[in-house]
Amino acid sequence: MPEEVPAMEVELLAAALRRDSADLDLYTGVLSATLAESLPPGAVRVGRRRSLAQRLAGREGAVAELEVVLGEQRLSLRVDGGRTTGEIRHEVRGIVLSRRPVGLDEWIDALARGLAEAAASNARAREALERFLT
Repeated sequence: MPEEVPAMEVELLAAALRRDSADLDLYTGVLSATLAESLPPGAVRVGRRRSLAQRLAGREGAVAELEVVLGEQRLSLRVDGGRTTGEIRHEVRGIVLSRRPVGLDEWIDALARGLAEAAASNARAREALERFLT
């Protein structure tokens, strides 16, 4: 059984995750890249929105959707026109047991808790947590 994560560590992580959330395009871009580099393959899915100019220039485009899987929790964040829509789902073997829409602050809190819990038993998740705290 994983060890309990100190509440202070979760609060510090949530504050670090909120740090740059004022500029949503920058925030989701950095967050998605950091999570994708730090978590196991398949744990992070990023959907992007690209204009014609971005496609022609070979650029990735802005993050339109970010989905993070941490154990039985699936956190989705959609960005559209400067607005965010978050959702937290509890899934077991691909079956959705519950689904809850949330605001950005609650989504960040859930991500912080999920990363902290995963870090207690997973080296890659611990690395992700340390990247956000430094």
